[in-house]
Amino acid sequence: GCYAKCIKLSKEAEPQIFAASTRFGAVLENVVLDEDSRVPDFDDGSKTENTRSAYPLDYIPNASRTGRGPHPKNVVMLAADAFGVLPPIAKLSPAQAMYHFLSGYTAKVAGTERGLGNEPQPEFSTCFGSPFLPLDPSVYGNMLRHLIAEHNVDCWLVNTGWTGGKYGTGSRMPIKVTRALLTAALDGSLRNVEFRTDKYFGFAVPTELPGVPSEILDPVNTWKDKAEFDKTARALVGMFQKNFAKFEAQVDADVRAAAPDVSLAA
Repeated sequence: GCYAKCIKLSKEAEPQIFAASTRFGAVLENVVLDEDSRVPDFDDGSKTENTRSAYPLDYIPNASRTGRGPHPKNVVMLAADAFGVLPPIAKLSPAQAMYHFLSGYTAKVAGTERGLGNEPQPEFSTCFGSPFLPLDPSVYGNMLRHLIAEHNVDCWLVNTGWTGGKYGTGSRMPIKVTRALLTAALDGSLRNVEFRTDKYFGFAVPTELPGVPSEILDPVNTWKDKAEFDKTARALVGMFQKNFAKFEAQVDADVRAAAPDVSLAA
């Protein structure tokens, strides 16, 4: 089956998930229903922002029942950056992929968990699944790096979080932008565009793609206060460095060099 987050779910933005979640047999969690019509109000976050929908796999057209495929040509890591600093997509080298895989960065915001204030909180979950790792994280990191190199895989870091400011000031990354960038990554066309080197994180970021506003590809251009962006970006880099200190003795020089470096932004 499938388990989808459905706060602000809409027919226009996510038609397949919307159709599955409003079909008989779907199980909704924390979603408010209209008392008379019993129609779900996916925009209502009064219970929690963490609303969910569960439904059978066959509610999604063309879903694969095997869940298996050949070795991928692309690996995508998702980060919901509530600080509004990460670009919507970045291309990672094998060493950078291992660094960000071990970091497992995302962020928590008010409404997703009890006790959270209005400020976003960083969340570093090793290998994006820290509680479920029976072996040392470096084992999984080295395995990923080896497979990326062996199969010539492109690795991408995608920010589905905020742009134009941090949580509370900016807005969520438009799903149309994420879809366009992911489609271009998967069909290979994103390989052929011009890239810049991000001065905070050192990874490669596309500078343009047809159908995507160029300003959104460089996060600083979406912020009104450029100085505040720089301050926030440097703070996030510091969070990455502090978190990764526990791995430095277990990784080689290439991975240590893949760490973000605020001196690059001088």
